Amino acid sequence: MAEVLGDDRPPEEVTFAELVAARADDDRTGLWFEDRSWTWREVVAEARLRAGLALDARRPGPWHVGLFLENGPEHLFWLLGMALAGIPVVELNPTRRGAELARDITHTDCALLVTETSRAPLVEGLVPDVPVLTVDSAEYGEALAAARPGAVGPVAPETIFSLVFTSGTTSAPKAVVCTQGRLGRIAVQQRDRRRLTRDDVFYVVMPMFHSNALMAGIAPAVATGGCVALRRRFSASGFLPDVRRYGVTFFNYVGKPLNYILAVPEKPDDADNPLRIAFGNEAAQRDIEEFARRFGCTVIDSYGSSEGEIRLTRVPGTPPGSLGVAEAGTVVMDPDTLRECPPAKFGPHGELLNADEAIGEIVDMKGAAKFEGYYNNPEATAKRVRNGWTWSGDLAYRDADGYWYFAGRDSDWLRVDGENFAAAPVERLLARFDAFADVAVYAVPDEHVGDQVMAAVAMAPGRAFDPAAFAAFLAAQPDLGTKWAPRYVRIVAELPRTPTNKVIKRPLRDEAWNTAEPVYERRGGGYVRRSPGSPR
Repeated sequence: MAEVLGDDRPPEEVTFAELVAARADDDRTGLWFEDRSWTWREVVAEARLRAGLALDARRPGPWHVGLFLENGPEHLFWLLGMALAGIPVVELNPTRRGAELARDITHTDCALLVTETSRAPLVEGLVPDVPVLTVDSAEYGEALAAARPGAVGPVAPETIFSLVFTSGTTSAPKAVVCTQGRLGRIAVQQRDRRRLTRDDVFYVVMPMFHSNALMAGIAPAVATGGCVALRRRFSASGFLPDVRRYGVTFFNYVGKPLNYILAVPEKPDDADNPLRIAFGNEAAQRDIEEFARRFGCTVIDSYGSSEGEIRLTRVPGTPPGSLGVAEAGTVVMDPDTLRECPPAKFGPHGELLNADEAIGEIVDMKGAAKFEGYYNNPEATAKRVRNGWTWSGDLAYRDADGYWYFAGRDSDWLRVDGENFAAAPVERLLARFDAFADVAVYAVPDEHVGDQVMAAVAMAPGRAFDPAAFAAFLAAQPDLGTKWAPRYVRIVAELPRTPTNKVIKRPLRDEAWNTAEPVYERRGGGYVRRSPGSPR
């Protein structure tokens, strides 16, 4: 039987500002960026100068600082400086443009924008009454030289530290509230769970506008007094050289980075490196196993919501493909009956026999107090917190031993010939086909059977789609559900993704087979190429 994790909040709350302030007299190296390093004492001093700039510009009313920056020292200095000053930061998504970006700025009450020359044209004049600081300009350098360190004091745990937007893969992005107390708690828990120390070096390459970089990389580095090795952007080929150059021991990721790194040709000495832990989520099972083998480290891949109240963790004994186990109070819930779903039943070949009743939404019955809400969005907050519980919007099922399996988003249900099933189990099965590097499964409409299964696939390097080989592969899978075989297979160069590597299925679903990319249709027992623009 799988263990159940408890809510391990520390008895005493520590704010993130307190953790930052504790580094003020630390002369160990706190930051590496390219060829330059800073001690923690220098990092905190730089942060206090940014706090001074912000405090001098502050005016009455809601006053948040929007960060529109790449990964780099300035981004870190502003994050830590605003923590010390108790000023909320808004991490703005660089993929947003025009009216959408303006909406994000005004929705979150940004009163000052901090950017750099490469991005400044996207925000200058966009919201006329919001001033813009450009950190690589001469004017900014002069202002910084004249700045006085901010007079920072105690910050209450309930003070907002950051507003980080959700990825918006299924709806408009929402700004998730993270308070000083919550981030302080996350930092300490990360430190203690992973047995991290001041001797660890944290490789932060995920974009800093995403919660993964902040919560999984920067926060525990601050809590331990370890070193942040910061990279402007992720590079698969640069990964191992950086690990060796900076002495990296801890690497956080989200989405596909393990897969991208594994695509770099292997060398016999790849395991000769200091890396101890790779920690993240959404990696494929085969990538987790291969990355651990190749680089001689432990890979901890877990499920965690950006909102912070739901966590599933792999533990020893977790079956392949499982997300692991849940904290007490986290259940699979039928949203219609408000009853917990029964365990999954499997056939002799591992096929899921009771998807209709076993798959439900991941719900934390104790999580309402942990969820801090979406900023300025009571409707979205109310949708997430119902009946005193928090609803994740993600689907899952559990086996009889309490191990959890991801089944997709709540929009990832398919109904074919009256049978309901979720996309994620089909994706896991199709990912076994060795010619596929990436798979997304989604529903397309069919007037006779409700939905048809469509799969968009990216091929592995040097591989081409072989319809006969794929049909033979499907025929050989003993756990292939009776309705799971894709009616359509679309060959894509790459799947559409957010900057944090989450697959965006909406454009794929909207385009269906109406694309210039190759689409194959299942006819009889095989697959044939469809002509562009041909009717169904």
